Amino acid sequence: MFCRQCEQTANPCTKLGVCGKQPDTAYLQDLLTYALQGLATYAKEELKEGKLDSKVNRFTVEALFSTLTNVNFDSEAIKNFIYEAVNLREELKGKGIKVQETEACNFKPADSLEELVKQGEDANRKLFHSYQNEDIQSLKEITLYSLRGIAAYADHAAILGKEDNSVYAFIYDALDSMQRNGDLNFWLNMVLKAGETNLRAMELLDAANTGRYGHPVPTAVPLGYKKGKAIVVSGHDLRDLEILLKQTEGKGIYVYTHGEMLPCHAYPELKKYKHFYGHYGTAWQNQQKEFAQFPGAILMTTNCIIRPLDSYKDRIFTTGVVGWPGVKHIKDKDFTPVIEKALELPGFPEDKESKTVMVGFARNAVLGVADKVIELVKAGKIRHFFLVGGCDGAKPGRSYYTEFVEKAPQDTVILTLACGKFRFFDKELGSIDGIPRLLDVGQCNDAYSAIQIALALSKAFNVGVNELPLSLILSWFEQKAVAILTTLLYLGIKNIRLGPSLPAFVSPNVLKVLVDNFNIKPIKTVDEDLKEILG
Repeated sequence: MFCRQCEQTANPCTKLGVCGKQPDTAYLQDLLTYALQGLATYAKEELKEGKLDSKVNRFTVEALFSTLTNVNFDSEAIKNFIYEAVNLREELKGKGIKVQETEACNFKPADSLEELVKQGEDANRKLFHSYQNEDIQSLKEITLYSLRGIAAYADHAAILGKEDNSVYAFIYDALDSMQRNGDLNFWLNMVLKAGETNLRAMELLDAANTGRYGHPVPTAVPLGYKKGKAIVVSGHDLRDLEILLKQTEGKGIYVYTHGEMLPCHAYPELKKYKHFYGHYGTAWQNQQKEFAQFPGAILMTTNCIIRPLDSYKDRIFTTGVVGWPGVKHIKDKDFTPVIEKALELPGFPEDKESKTVMVGFARNAVLGVADKVIELVKAGKIRHFFLVGGCDGAKPGRSYYTEFVEKAPQDTVILTLACGKFRFFDKELGSIDGIPRLLDVGQCNDAYSAIQIALALSKAFNVGVNELPLSLILSWFEQKAVAILTTLLYLGIKNIRLGPSLPAFVSPNVLKVLVDNFNIKPIKTVDEDLKEILG
């Protein structure tokens, strides 16, 4: 195998994914990507004519989403995606659509899983080893990984009824272009176009979430638990959580969030469920320890699953595009098996009081007090804003982000989002004239909210975003983070500090372009970075 799409990669992973992905599954995911390229060639033209069946759009983003890190480890599920991609391609081909065909347009999948894996080895070579220019290869990979992140956000938005053909059009165009020649400028522009498209996908998801569940409001979330039966929900999908809350109503079960589901407690239409209680655990990489100790059922709704231990494998469930061999998958959103398992298990034996953490500082809440924030900046009471967030992971170097927040001066404010916040989400940082110094903006997709906050402040101060007293200190892990980074580049955001390590798929020359044009910097030590930023 050859996989280097995430931050924890062995640069690259060749024998076994650090994430737990087996080589066979890795090759099948490469074959799925190849099959999607063939489908995209026809879908691209059909969409232009306004004739493309929406099922092709929905399938494409689900299939791409399934190849994102820590989503689907089930070879059988990936095999079915491959067959469906080819079936849909043949349906479109049967309509007589005229295209400039590529090899992928005529790819025929083997009948057996073993033969499919061999085809996947060939697809891997075409995807990652067929380009003479390492810089073009690097830009193509950045585009591919951005596509996977875009697909995740587009899928979440579509589930709640928000779609835009411009998002699908770019996905098809990019997948098709990967099979063809293009110079460095073409692929640099494609990376920036990925950023523009991801901004639209996040905007759609923001509209979908707030349109259905209301704008997040500042909310104190307990980190303790209540005596009784329990279900913990991890991942990102608000719709899955809503369905589960409805199905568990009146059954004597408390529902808890885990990981990036924490911000769900701030949405008014989810807050109204009395049995939706608190937050359990921290970030995705700690789930083996945390889930083993949880006395109830577990539901994984999106990416972030890692190998379930035997101690809880019989009480963890997946839904949506998530999959793990031997773990029960809920296809139809009837969570009865999850509920029944929770009722069988002991649950928490007693109440446990603990501290609370504040969530709900998305754009609506922050901009609601923008006048006060601006006054505090002009009065010198707020010197600087730091956006410290992104993905969390297992590497020791990520302690940098905890130290950064702890050492940030008392006249600075920390905005945070995504699971990177679990390095410091329960720290007591105090406030500045009633404005909390730690503001949780939400999930990773709520980078859209953070961007809107920055744009509003730049307008209020009548300066460009890069002239604001704002610094981005980002941690990355997987492909949604890559998509967000391309969005920041598209918006012209400069001086981003990125860590804990730089992506293995960024070539030296591409890195030089990013440094020269956007002044992207690897993180150093906290003291060095604070001194450089604040003087």
